[in-house]
Amino acid sequence: MQYNPTNPLIVQGDRTILLEVDNPLHAQARDAIAPFAELEKSPEHIHTYRLTPLSLWNAAAAGMPADAMIAALETYSKFPLPPNLPVDLRELVSRYGRVRLHRVAGQLRLTAQDRPLLEELARQRGVRDYLGERLDETSFAIDDAFRGVLKQALIAVGYPAEDLAGYTPGAALSVALRSRTRSGLPFRVRDYQEGAVAAFYAGGDARGGSGVIVLPCGAGKTIVGMAAIAALKTETLVLTTSTTAVEQWRREILDKTDLDPGLIGTYTGDAKTLAPVTLATYQIVTYRPKKDGEFPHFHLFNQRDWGLIIYDEVHLLPAPVFRITAEIQARRRLGLTATLVREDHREEDVFSLIGPKKYDVPWRVLEAKGWIAEAQCHEVRLSLPPTLRMEYALAEWREKFRLASENPLKEELVAALLERFDGPEDRVLIIGQYLKQLRRIAERFDVPLITGATPNAEREELYDQFRRGVLRRLVLSKVGNFAIDLPDASVMIQVSGTFGSRQEEAQRLGRILRPKEGERPARFYTLVSRDTREMDFAHHRQLFLTEQGYSYEILDEGDLAASGPPARAGAAG
Repeated sequence: MQYNPTNPLIVQGDRTILLEVDNPLHAQARDAIAPFAELEKSPEHIHTYRLTPLSLWNAAAAGMPADAMIAALETYSKFPLPPNLPVDLRELVSRYGRVRLHRVAGQLRLTAQDRPLLEELARQRGVRDYLGERLDETSFAIDDAFRGVLKQALIAVGYPAEDLAGYTPGAALSVALRSRTRSGLPFRVRDYQEGAVAAFYAGGDARGGSGVIVLPCGAGKTIVGMAAIAALKTETLVLTTSTTAVEQWRREILDKTDLDPGLIGTYTGDAKTLAPVTLATYQIVTYRPKKDGEFPHFHLFNQRDWGLIIYDEVHLLPAPVFRITAEIQARRRLGLTATLVREDHREEDVFSLIGPKKYDVPWRVLEAKGWIAEAQCHEVRLSLPPTLRMEYALAEWREKFRLASENPLKEELVAALLERFDGPEDRVLIIGQYLKQLRRIAERFDVPLITGATPNAEREELYDQFRRGVLRRLVLSKVGNFAIDLPDASVMIQVSGTFGSRQEEAQRLGRILRPKEGERPARFYTLVSRDTREMDFAHHRQLFLTEQGYSYEILDEGDLAASGPPARAGAAG
């Protein structure tokens, strides 16, 4: 193949890929490798990707063959691929599905046509404990109780199993999506949402029924969940992040399906009603009275004959839920998320217990089609006040981050931004990590503050006022990261964050990505103290947005003080 030195990729033998940001083919190359390569670093000019086993297996599970991955690398590489890389890539991709779980006459079996491989795996510590009777040269009997933990063990030794054992149908539920919502508006599932459900369900085949759908915030993951319920027509348990999210799911299901209210139950700290469709929070499921005690609400997973369990925001799945999920592998499982990145690095557990990635649409693709708003991301850098610099210099490591995050000069930048976005069409969210800082901002600018301590009824009332335009500004703590439906929010001011959390960055941007009237862009401002630990973490937080094709405009604090549109001080990402 003819290679072109003007191409943007440098592919290296250690499975790293360097991508030139300033190259004219940058966007095409990024989109070509994103399905199977993981972004590791994204400074100004060169982005570093890595081909990891999990990134390759997720691509393979989504239907991308090894040859297509190699072709993408060859198309955009400056130089010939290292001779070892195509061989290594094909070998890693081929490991997915070389061992399979399936049923013969109702009996669960692990099989591999490669007998030496099966012999090797049978001697692996961690795998052999879950193997039952040797049935023949290519298969072992497996106890159904070990279906999940065996998949975890196999992925740990580098051979992820393809699970074709099938699923219990669950109790039947008559449910259909409406063509017109209860509120009177026309309703239709979008083409990419239909594609996501089709990839997950696979027409009812054993190859469908477990997996993760990756869609941007604001792209309608709740509708994907409802469409999956309508496709399966079975009793469903939905797990989500908060009581607010439970109420949002309930509103959407009532509005867009023909289910009666009595068929939808909520299982939270406030109410515990079981119904054919039950909406629960991760917090109540993982509650236990004593730190080393049992989880009294785990019985929820077997309380009804669920045919489907939906894990909303699956990247936030608490560790105890992995344990119970390993025990319920016969239930169909659908994960919904905007990012597969987990801060606890348990992506392999998501792959083995919930299922591999089945469908993924980049943010920029949906933005180009008008399904989500264009986003303009800005990082505004400011100095610490002289009175804080010595305190910062002498502080302990974690205290340094708090001091930088609570930099009081950020309030002046908030003032400048609120003055800039003060039109009747502007809806501004101010979000942060530290309550003391947020209370000061809320008091100074006379804006309501919502925290974890705000009663649910009060939260819902404030969210409703924001949706109706009665309120045009809200201050939010971390409760604003997840599953709140504020479609008119157009500006996000991030005054502080959770260290270097990429998932948090994704969730916060997602709050403002609903399409705006007149095709107005969404604007995301993050305020960062210069020459501090906050700067270091900010680079990591930007990784997710860079991965999705967004760029950060780097501004100085003086740019916001100036009148008119912000001046461009430089670009990163």
